[in-house]
Amino acid sequence: MAALTDAIDIKRKSFLEFEGAPYVCMDKEISTPTARGGQTLVRLKLRNLLTNAVGEKTFKAGDKFSEPDLEKVPAAYLYSEAEGSYFLDQVSFETLSLTPDQVGDSLEMLVDGAIVQIEKFNGNPIGLELPIHVELTVVYSEPAVRGDTGSGGATKLARLETGAEIRVPLFIKEGEKVKVTTETREFHSRA
Repeated sequence: MAALTDAIDIKRKSFLEFEGAPYVCMDKEISTPTARGGQTLVRLKLRNLLTNAVGEKTFKAGDKFSEPDLEKVPAAYLYSEAEGSYFLDQVSFETLSLTPDQVGDSLEMLVDGAIVQIEKFNGNPIGLELPIHVELTVVYSEPAVRGDTGSGGATKLARLETGAEIRVPLFIKEGEKVKVTTETREFHSRA
C-alpha cells in the first residue's frame, strides 16, 4: 500500500489523490489557530488532472492523502479525428486515444510521429505533455517590410504546418523549419 501524506506536508507541484481523482497542488497556505484547542488548517489550491478544473479546498493538518497511480509513457502522435487523437505507446505498442478536451490546443504543436509523454491515471490515458521545443515548417509568412527593422526585435506573423500562428524574426522565410517553445508558443530559433 502506498504511503499516506499529511495535508500539512503537501508541497507545491506534488500529486495527491482526493475523492478518487488525481490532483496536483498549485499553492498551499497554512492557518494556525490563535486560541488554544484550535486546529491548524491547510488551504490547498488544487488542479484536477482529469478535468483541469482548479479549486481551493481546506483540510485539517492531519488529514491524510495517498499518492495517485500516475505514470508517463512516451508515445508517437498518429492522427486526429472528431472523436479524439491517437498515439502509439512506445513501450507496449498499443494505440492510446485522448478526447479533444484532454488534448486541448496541443494539436497546434504536433506533427505526425512527434514523441510526447502520455499521462496515465490507473493505467488510463488522461492527458499529454509536449516536449519543451518542437520543430515545425513555416508554410506562410508575411513579407518583410523594408526599413521595418526597429531595434533588432522586429517580427512578422508566420503560419506553421499545423495551422498555428506565431511571431518570427523578419529573416525567416516560407519553407524554413523553426524551433518553437511549446509552453509559450513563441519562436525559439531556426531548426
